[in-house]
Amino acid sequence: MIKKHCIYLLLVFLILSCAKQKTEPKKKPNVLFVSIDDLRPSLGVYGDTIVHSPNIDQLASEGITFRQTFAQSAVCAPSRASLMTGLRPDSTRVWHLGDKFREINPNTVTMPQYFSKHGYYTVNLGKIFHNYMPDSISWDEPDLRPSRYLKPDWIGRDGETFYISEEVAKSQEIKRDSLLKLRPIRYADGWNTGPAWEAADVHDTMYYDGAQNKLTKNVLTRLAKMDQPFYMGLGFFRPHLPFTAPKKYWDLYDKNKIPLASNPKIPKDAPIHSMNSMYELRHYDGFNHIGHPTSAFVMPEDTARTLRQGYYASVSYVDKLLGDLVNHMKDIGIYDNTIIIVWGDHGWKLGDHNSWGKMTNYNIDLKVPLIIRYPDQINRGTQTHAFTELVDIFPSLCELANIPVPDYMQGTSFVPLIENPKRKWKKAAFSQFHRRPRVSADGKRYMGYSINTQEYHYIEWYGWDPKKGERGEYKTAELYDAINDPTETVNIVQDEKYKVAIETLSKQLNEGWRNAKPSL
Repeated sequence: MIKKHCIYLLLVFLILSCAKQKTEPKKKPNVLFVSIDDLRPSLGVYGDTIVHSPNIDQLASEGITFRQTFAQSAVCAPSRASLMTGLRPDSTRVWHLGDKFREINPNTVTMPQYFSKHGYYTVNLGKIFHNYMPDSISWDEPDLRPSRYLKPDWIGRDGETFYISEEVAKSQEIKRDSLLKLRPIRYADGWNTGPAWEAADVHDTMYYDGAQNKLTKNVLTRLAKMDQPFYMGLGFFRPHLPFTAPKKYWDLYDKNKIPLASNPKIPKDAPIHSMNSMYELRHYDGFNHIGHPTSAFVMPEDTARTLRQGYYASVSYVDKLLGDLVNHMKDIGIYDNTIIIVWGDHGWKLGDHNSWGKMTNYNIDLKVPLIIRYPDQINRGTQTHAFTELVDIFPSLCELANIPVPDYMQGTSFVPLIENPKRKWKKAAFSQFHRRPRVSADGKRYMGYSINTQEYHYIEWYGWDPKKGERGEYKTAELYDAINDPTETVNIVQDEKYKVAIETLSKQLNEGWRNAKPSL
């Protein structure tokens, strides 16, 4: 009798459990949205044999790696404004570092803002928009910072500008006071001075990214207890200049064994205005003398090797921090139900084209890493070489989170590509760059429009009216053979045998992204 009663209770329990599962909707996945500043595809999963990136590589083995992702502009503010709004630069009208999307269009709806409208609790740590532009409208909790960095005088200061050395810190204060007297509004609030690298023998949390990572763990622990799904924007500052990371990450590399850039010269027959002036690196101690890439200046080999070592060390530092974060998510039970996306906002030249930095239309600056791992993903550890763009992220995350995709998106959800990485996809990827007179080798203003196809990379340069935001007359063009010259060493636009290809590419470029969309 007792046995029958127990079986009856068990059946009732199973029936009630099944009924509960049918009536309760599946909990929406969380979103961990990870930006790594200035990260080019220098990762093991992208075939880089020098870098130590085991944690990002492990994440990629559990998700999908996009091998041909392009930024819409190879500089921070335009790239991030495009990605975060799902609109391209000519629509956001954010073309260079000083443009602020919220001032240009106060009614802009950003990705976290949109997720918030669909039930997500949104939190921001670090650099998601350009520098410290927390955009409080986008977040329930904007601009969370480690407590020791909450000094009133540091509100406008970037996390990338902190050093361990007290001597450097004092020097920064003196220089900043002088700079602000000359002009009160400055990049990084005037703190972006000091050496281009530092390798202090300290714990990970002594540098800003490590301190921020510790805070992120605490915030995730708190968010895990909420009934509401969260969207967390986490922006790491490294490997942006200066290359400051704990010494143990520098020690992973022998700088004399790190190969130098394979394309150390500006492209042959390229227009002089195609290159940026390297003013970013020139801000740091000992580099104010460096010339324009189009000049006779060449970085001394030992310095070049140290810069490359510092970049790699910074990548490995962030890799370790991200690995710690993933382990913490597993410990608190939220890893399996979280979409994790890792992306770089643009590439970075490490001596490529006789240059250091970004800010060109060349693919060394346009190509970025993009890795996604999400709940219930069927195909794991896959890769695709199909064209994707950063502007595709907004609609893709909406689809993965099962919320409506806004009808004004100028990117394409790549979820179908995740499900079938080898399917036919976009015909091309589109980018652009605004070359301003003060950084142009010829002192003139241009807008360059870029199209990448499987066979070619084609760029057209126009004059530009900054007040109207309109392009002027055609100036010149560039053409690179993507198959036989992937590092873009020779501009072949004047070669007669490519005349038909150029006509086709020019037409495709001017028809724009809408005509390159995949058939879904």
